[in-house]
Amino acid sequence: MKSDETAFLPGAGKGARRKSAARNKKVRLSSYLRPYAFWAILSPVLMVGEVYIDLLLPDLMSVIVDDGVIGGNMAVITSTGIKMLLFVALGGLMGALAAIVASFAAQGFGNDLRKDAYDKVMSLSVEQTDRFTTGSLVTRLTNDISATQDLVSQIIRMFVRAPLTFIGAIIMAIRISPKFGIVIAASMPVQILVIALVLRRATPIYGAVQKKLDTVNSVVQENVTGARVVKAFTSEKKEIKRFDRANSDLTHTTYRVQKLMAVISPVMMIVMNLAVIVIVMIGGRDVISGSGEMSAGNVMAATTYITQTLMSLMMVSMIFQSLTRASASARRIREVLAEEPAIEGGKTKEGENVGTVSFRNVSFSYPDASGQPVLSDITLDIKRGENIAILGATGSGKSSLVNLIPRFYDDTSGSIMIDGKDIKEYDIGALRSKVAFVLQKTELFSGSISDNIRFGKEDASDEEVEKAARIAQAHDFITSFARGYDTIIGEKGSSLSGGQKQRIAIARALVRKPEILIFDDSTSALDLGTEARLVRALRESMKDTTIITIAQRIATVIRCDRIAVIENGRLAGCGTHDEMMRDCPEYREIYYSQIRRGEKTDG
Repeated sequence: MKSDETAFLPGAGKGARRKSAARNKKVRLSSYLRPYAFWAILSPVLMVGEVYIDLLLPDLMSVIVDDGVIGGNMAVITSTGIKMLLFVALGGLMGALAAIVASFAAQGFGNDLRKDAYDKVMSLSVEQTDRFTTGSLVTRLTNDISATQDLVSQIIRMFVRAPLTFIGAIIMAIRISPKFGIVIAASMPVQILVIALVLRRATPIYGAVQKKLDTVNSVVQENVTGARVVKAFTSEKKEIKRFDRANSDLTHTTYRVQKLMAVISPVMMIVMNLAVIVIVMIGGRDVISGSGEMSAGNVMAATTYITQTLMSLMMVSMIFQSLTRASASARRIREVLAEEPAIEGGKTKEGENVGTVSFRNVSFSYPDASGQPVLSDITLDIKRGENIAILGATGSGKSSLVNLIPRFYDDTSGSIMIDGKDIKEYDIGALRSKVAFVLQKTELFSGSISDNIRFGKEDASDEEVEKAARIAQAHDFITSFARGYDTIIGEKGSSLSGGQKQRIAIARALVRKPEILIFDDSTSALDLGTEARLVRALRESMKDTTIITIAQRIATVIRCDRIAVIENGRLAGCGTHDEMMRDCPEYREIYYSQIRRGEKTDG
């Protein structure tokens, strides 16, 4: 559904977004302006009218001075003054319309670009988003796109206004006297040289500014999401210092580039004022001498034209300032848009709804990781409706193994089969629709409890939501709230306890009615009694669902159909509890270590 903010944009919902551009390695951001070409052209057309009127006004002022004031003709002053007022009103209207239309096109450009960039981020693998970093992606989707959007607005307006004013004012000044052309020719090279030198040095610094902004955003994001950890360890001062370092680094880098840019305006003003002084001297001498070559009105008009000429150069310098910064931002946006998803899906969208999973000699290493693989030569068959547990020490590779099933990462070698087909043959959406994942770290979203459960199935009925919550042992605590399932929870579920958040996350997975249900150590915050009731409810309600449970506690896995033990990335053994106690020393070691600590094992 389109939001109210985007629905009014021309081309919205009509293929305006350049999705083909996002799939192209050489992404051209200019392609995002094509749907708004009419508005992008209309703005300069309106600007032509405004510039024409601006160039006409000094001539009219010259008539008032020469024929009205000096000539003592009040009628000329009145009639010409009224004419000037009408022209000013018309020029102002055309300028306002040009600005509105340019903003309209630029906002549409930014809207489409931001959507495509966000779509691209959503299509990237976990590996790729980790490489970009969260802070950098936030900066690219906000600050960088805003910078390019502002540049588009400036280009549509100023890149027409500045050249037209520049050329028109030169012609009008030379028309009054060719001598003024010499003044313009002498002043322009100085301004152009200053602009070129400053921008040459500023360009790489603008790229550094955006990277420093990435760092600031990363620090803020880490501390906002990890606020409880920071407070629990009383690390506020440490984190404030870390933010101060990142922020000071950004400030100093921005200050460097702003110092460079600050040179342009004073130099331009000095040159402009010197040019005005020279014109007044040349024109004043002719007026005083009475040669008749030039009148007082001509001198005033020429002064205005020279000012317009040099001011147009200042406008160009401002555009180049924005261009310098936006070019760094555009490069960073193109890096996101040109990034091809590391994990490509196959063509199979439908298959048997069985729920079998087979690992065949699977090995896996994280990208750019050195040392031995995280997983080595794993072979394991999981039957339909089986409840299999995966046990192992921290860092043994348990989570890495189940992350391969929905293709959060791809295996390094071997193959993984679901329902007899290699997972790489499945369309990504079709593959992940077979699997429901309850993550180790519970992630909830702002909104109501029912909204969070429906995140697993958008069209789930109230009855389906309640059934999922009952199985997840969440119904009782949900109904204890005044608004029940309509209770609004804070950002990331901050108003709920750890166990409550885990049970809502479990209900979110259950409402999908998946073929394969994966618990990645996602019952750690539940007491043994609640966990036992959850297991019984799952057995009764989801007999045909294949359940893979990663856990640390023997009590969680002891009653599973089979238990697989991962040791240093290898499958140490797999079987029932009795079989593992007999044949797997690694399992016995885990079992006895927990029994000695007094861990209960009854369900």
